[in-house]
Amino acid sequence: MLKQTEVDAQEEALRLRAAALPDAQRQAFYQIVKDQLKDPDTYAALNWFFVAGLHHFYLRQWLHGLLNILSFTLGVALLFTSVWLTGIVLILLVSVYEFYQLFRAQIIVQDWNNQLMNRLLDSGDYLKQQADHL
Repeated sequence: MLKQTEVDAQEEALRLRAAALPDAQRQAFYQIVKDQLKDPDTYAALNWFFVAGLHHFYLRQWLHGLLNILSFTLGVALLFTSVWLTGIVLILLVSVYEFYQLFRAQIIVQDWNNQLMNRLLDSGDYLKQQADHL
């Protein structure tokens, strides 16, 4: 489970690491990051309006999103069978899980953005963009 203090500390460490880059590299890094950062409000809105898991696709969590949609769809389909109670339980389980994520949208997206910045800094992909502009 994500803890706000740990995610904040990681974000601060990444900011310091990026700030230590030479000016041209820092500019290239932030240009790439700016295009890929995710917005917690968009994630929360997708979660709120489409409980079935579309917000996972927003963070490129394809398998997670697919499992959510399939589970929710299965629950709805089961409503029209003799095991309709199982459908209700499945829909409720998916909904409870998604509402939990809705209330944690800020930290989930903050952690995703931290992981993105960490991957970019470790891979040095921003250096390729800097070289292309020279």
